[in-house]
Amino acid sequence: MTKTVYIIDTNVFLHDPYAIDTFKNSEIVIPLGVLEELDELKRFTDERGKNARFLLRFINGLKGQGGDLIHGVESKNGNTVRIVYTLDPIDKSQFPLPLERANNKLIMAYQIAKKHEKVVFISKDLVMRIKAEAIGLVAEDYENLKFSYDKIYKGYRKIEVPKNQIDMFFKDGQIDVSTDGYRPNEFCMMNSPEKSSAVARFNAKTKKLEPLMKVTQDIWGILPLNLEQKCALDLLLRDDIKLVTLVGPAGTGKTMLTLAVALRKVFDEGLYSRILVSRPIVPLGKDIGYLPGSKEEKLIHWMQPIYDNLEFLCSAGSKSEEGGKETQSFITESGKIEMEAVTYIRGRSLPKMFIIVDEAQNLTPHEAKTIISRAGQGTKVVFTGDPTQIDNPYLDKDSNALTFTVGKFAEHSIFGHMFLERTERSELAALAAEIM
Repeated sequence: MTKTVYIIDTNVFLHDPYAIDTFKNSEIVIPLGVLEELDELKRFTDERGKNARFLLRFINGLKGQGGDLIHGVESKNGNTVRIVYTLDPIDKSQFPLPLERANNKLIMAYQIAKKHEKVVFISKDLVMRIKAEAIGLVAEDYENLKFSYDKIYKGYRKIEVPKNQIDMFFKDGQIDVSTDGYRPNEFCMMNSPEKSSAVARFNAKTKKLEPLMKVTQDIWGILPLNLEQKCALDLLLRDDIKLVTLVGPAGTGKTMLTLAVALRKVFDEGLYSRILVSRPIVPLGKDIGYLPGSKEEKLIHWMQPIYDNLEFLCSAGSKSEEGGKETQSFITESGKIEMEAVTYIRGRSLPKMFIIVDEAQNLTPHEAKTIISRAGQGTKVVFTGDPTQIDNPYLDKDSNALTFTVGKFAEHSIFGHMFLERTERSELAALAAEIM
């Protein structure tokens, strides 16, 4: 049986350095141009550099097995891995794209396709896939490490029940309805024809719908403004839920609620030693080493939304503007709140910390794994973001860290998820989100 030949683009290896092992009984072709791009990236200290170094070591390991990478070396899963480094003469009249604009990887793929029956070009870059299809190649996105954003559960469901059942729920603290198909910590919003309503959380251990935690006072001046926020707050306040994802558009309160709970847990209750806040640094396409100043000075620009939320919470929790400034100054100088770039979390061990990762949709699934696997004993991790607003050029709403984390952890009782849809930032912001 003829093996399918997969020609892998650089961005695939940067997304998943283990990509070669996801194919089975295939021929994996790595154009020399891919190795050159990986060699350029290996000096970076971020996730791209880490993945580039990993793959180069992997290829070196194959070479060390005594094989010939030019003719092919056997890898796991029955794969043959080989490197293509030469270009055969090409007839310009038969090549659909201008040669001076064509990437060498595409030209190699085109030439390989002339010699093999089954050739597939794999790339995370849409334009590269379109170009590949233009020259007659079969081109596909890399489908591993993906979950459908449109199919992930929202963290809650709505059901209609008789009014007497809702009355009994308030009286007894439980309700007799079918919980088949409920995920751990999923919420149920119950309504009756008589306009009675109640909200419950599914406890995977007792297999029952139970009441939410009672919040008797504001949390640093914040109270939930809608049912979605009320459910999100319940997940954030529960110390037995170690990983939480909050998904939704801007202005729904994801970061504000999370930071408010973190301040209570650290400064009021002392359950965690510190707050660690991190955001991926994407827009420049380079790490913060390219910005002037110390690491703290470089991070100020990227963390400004966090500082804005912190300022608001301190003001909301104080009786005067002066008191709010004093509170914020105390927090920032206490050493109990730390701002860190995702790049610098790798390699650390983070016990008893409340970790907030904002704009997590701009992370790859491997970066999410890096962060979550850093969590030590007593640590809680919260990812917030909007998978429909992605700045990373090689991620989409299905392949980003936020969607992937929800898909992977959905069935585990240590995890909770909530999708927030209603904008509460202001009347103007809510209207803009609706009509623009």
